[in-house]
Amino acid sequence: MTLPFPLSDQSRQRLLNLERLRAQGVDPYPPRAQRSHTTAEAIRAFEAAPTTVTVAGRIVSVRAMGKATFAHLEDGSGRLQFYLRENVSGPALYAQFKDLDIGDFIQVTGPLFRTRTGEITVEVQDFRLLAKALHPLPEKWHGLRDVELRYRQRYADLIANAEVRQIFVTRARVITAVRRFLDERGFLEVETPILQPLYGGATARPFITYHQALDQDLYLRIAVELYLKRLIVGGFERVYEIGKDFRNEGIDIEHNPEFTMMECYQAYADYHDMMTLVEDLFGFVAETLNGVRRVTYQGQEIDLTPPWPRIPLRQAILDATGIDYEAYADRDSLRQAIDARGLTIPPQPTWAKLVDKLFGKYVRSRTIQPTFIVDYPLALSPLAKKKPDDPTHVERFQPIVVGLEMGNAFTELNDPLDQLARFADQARQRAAGDEEAQPLDEDFILALMYGMPPTGGLGIGIDRMVMLFTDQTSIREVILFPQLRTR
Repeated sequence: MTLPFPLSDQSRQRLLNLERLRAQGVDPYPPRAQRSHTTAEAIRAFEAAPTTVTVAGRIVSVRAMGKATFAHLEDGSGRLQFYLRENVSGPALYAQFKDLDIGDFIQVTGPLFRTRTGEITVEVQDFRLLAKALHPLPEKWHGLRDVELRYRQRYADLIANAEVRQIFVTRARVITAVRRFLDERGFLEVETPILQPLYGGATARPFITYHQALDQDLYLRIAVELYLKRLIVGGFERVYEIGKDFRNEGIDIEHNPEFTMMECYQAYADYHDMMTLVEDLFGFVAETLNGVRRVTYQGQEIDLTPPWPRIPLRQAILDATGIDYEAYADRDSLRQAIDARGLTIPPQPTWAKLVDKLFGKYVRSRTIQPTFIVDYPLALSPLAKKKPDDPTHVERFQPIVVGLEMGNAFTELNDPLDQLARFADQARQRAAGDEEAQPLDEDFILALMYGMPPTGGLGIGIDRMVMLFTDQTSIREVILFPQLRTR
């Protein structure tokens, strides 16, 4: 069979080794393995009492010395040395081992002993090939460093870099901790549609697909917000979902078109309650991982202990740029103020987008310690409740840590007529050129007309949370298979 890619000399040699093994009657891909201990369990067992074990894993080093060979195998729990002698295993089995390669999976059986250098080792009485590796491990297998190759061949990255495997172990622990935190506070985990007849709940361009049987377009969800709020209407008082969202947007160190979000909604709560929830959540995750409410990120200690500062967006932008956006009522006048101060904000279709870009570049990116930026302009927040003392702003906040927008939260808008008016304003913004403006969701308006209690809502970007707790500056480092341009 012709392979669809060129082979290296090493791969061709491995194919020859494979043929020799088959000629000896060896099945290079048997359907089953037998394993009595992981490598870590074997080491613990020896420290308790001498024992015979069967361990399995990938060969990661070989040192042959005539009629004896030292080698190491590695499994998911660690690494263990094994020692093969011709006079113990027999000449035929010892000769067969010479056709094995670094990278092959093997199981070895024998008693454990400690070498003169103190290393716990299996003296091999028998071994069996479990899977033949036809491609060599990455050069200097412990040090694959080409960034694009690491993302394209994540399997090779995980083989080569133990620290990368640890990132994804930590990611799993973060998600488990988030789920436990919410479960313990009475939130019900639910699942809502990923394929939606109408997208909404965020300002983003969607991915669109077509359903043959229904003869209609469907959208990959950009958020779960509107469905979870329907559940609050239906009588659930605390709900959450952890799942994938999809946004048809650019790719950079903070954005991937497919990403993981946690959204939760709590009846009879407001954005102040959700701020407390965020402080407690991040503290809980930190303590679960590290035992303390602190984390080191890029050499700087980040203190997650509450209370976090609460700074109004208007004040934060004014302090950072000298611009009071309330003094400039339309896009053109705000644009002129930005240009007059020599600030580098690219052209934007609407006033709200200019404010958002000012915030992102001059406030968010420079906010390192945990901070809540609160009280956003109405035009930026079509799903949030107006502030009673200032109807030009809404009860919204974003938690910012290490310059990353960790999430978004509101006191949720529950007035169906106000929500309808907001959707109409979004339609005007779309007509003005904002392709990310939200469409009118008539069914959501109908749901609100049944009545929704005062509610606090929160969305947290799981990938960015993992970036914080694994000290990573790129979202691609915390997503197993990030989206990449086709070669």
